[in-house]
Amino acid sequence: QPRLVESGGGSAQPGGSLRLSCVAFEYAMEHYAVGWFRQAPGKEREGVACISSLGATIDYADSVKGRFTISRDNAKATVFLQMNNLKPEDTGDYYCADSLWHDDKCSPGKYNKWGQGTHVSVSA
Repeated sequence: QPRLVESGGGSAQPGGSLRLSCVAFEYAMEHYAVGWFRQAPGKEREGVACISSLGATIDYADSVKGRFTISRDNAKATVFLQMNNLKPEDTGDYYCADSLWHDDKCSPGKYNKWGQGTHVSVSA
């Protein structure tokens, strides 16, 4: 069945880097906008970075601008999130999700099919 699967989470020290991957199975991801979202313990899920179906439009949360980069390889049905200069406040569960329409606010409620998530922990 159509699904998204995230990977690449783990532990990092402040200032370190991680690269998350979101792979689409059994559907044509190239027709969908995709976003990365995160949820820290006790907090609401928030948008981190969103990319349109062909990659022409990208939006980031202010908290990650200049540190995170979203990209996609439609031939591989994969969307990436390169996270550099990680901070402890980046800790949380990271999810990817898709939508027929790109949302420039990267609002979780505008995205539909969700992966199971991958955990990122940043600490010294």
